[in-house]
Amino acid sequence: MERSKQKAAASQPPKDGAWKFSDILAIPEIREKWQTVRRYFFLRESTYDMTRRCNIQCEGCYYYQGDKASVPENRDPDQWRQLMRLEKERGITYVVLAGAEPSLVPELCEVCFQEIPLGCIATNGIRRIGSEIDYTIHVSVWGNDETSRRLRNAANMLRRQIDNYKGDPRAVFIYTFTRDNVDEAFEVSEILARNNCRISFNMFSAPVGYRGGLRHDAASLQKTRVAMQRICEQYPDNVCFSPYNIVAHTQPLGLHDLFSCPYPRVNTSTDIGLGRSFRQYRTDLSWDRTAACCVPDTDCLDCRHYAAGSAIVTSRMFRHAADPERFKAWLDYVDVYLAVWVRGYEKSPNLCRSLVAPPVTMVLKNKQGLDL
Repeated sequence: MERSKQKAAASQPPKDGAWKFSDILAIPEIREKWQTVRRYFFLRESTYDMTRRCNIQCEGCYYYQGDKASVPENRDPDQWRQLMRLEKERGITYVVLAGAEPSLVPELCEVCFQEIPLGCIATNGIRRIGSEIDYTIHVSVWGNDETSRRLRNAANMLRRQIDNYKGDPRAVFIYTFTRDNVDEAFEVSEILARNNCRISFNMFSAPVGYRGGLRHDAASLQKTRVAMQRICEQYPDNVCFSPYNIVAHTQPLGLHDLFSCPYPRVNTSTDIGLGRSFRQYRTDLSWDRTAACCVPDTDCLDCRHYAAGSAIVTSRMFRHAADPERFKAWLDYVDVYLAVWVRGYEKSPNLCRSLVAPPVTMVLKNKQGLDL
């Protein structure tokens, strides 16, 4: 009874109406989750294109946009090992292995794991990555098998992905919502849940210059928001997402306009955060700060990518510390990020069940009339 009274008292707004950060952290359920997620603030990421080759061909693939796919491919394990050691010296504690298709160079992925044991591999899931590489594995799903055949030139793709990673604790199946596959998400989620697979969501974010039919419009964003809510309710034991993830990634505005992207490509500062530490390495082990971001060659104004949000939204802690509900929403977002990206991290129940609007920034103020 006494604890309930303390919790109720802590949840009351201050008399002057302005919440201090210490007031927010005094609320027991917030303090508990805050203490859990803050233990992972040591994570410092960079990303690495492992190979230029791929075993499928996807419409709207960001990797083959720009010049990064034209550089030579370094397949020397010793040079990759040396790079990882230098990255550790720079303070990098988490690696994201991507490119065209990392599963085609498992020997290089294993070298990275041996040197930096925290990380993730983004894969199409057609070729299984051996369990000796104990990274989180994100299996990219773009719809049902008919859609995968049409957009990714791969037959029986979902079945093969499930066969490779069913029951694998490393695997998270990332369903990417496009403008024309929203309805399929229900069918695919049911199949994945039936096979006891973990699920999270992504949004198709158009590469620079892309004019195809996968790019979202206002109607598909709203339809996606509703679909995400329903799937989260239907499969709570399988889906790793939160109401604020839904809000942040289905806005009329992209992540950069909403939160100001901290990746070097659009952030000139080299003083703190990602502007100082983040690099995006190409297959020849070079990197270009002017192009370095989580998903290079994506149209910044259309970027709603889950991987980008993992850094963009989580880095804006104090923008969300204006009141308990918004800070709960931010904590839930960080909790989802850690559960999806870090091996062994277990997501806790969401604290915020409502669709809390993002913090108001100057960009939002200048774009009146948008339904957030």
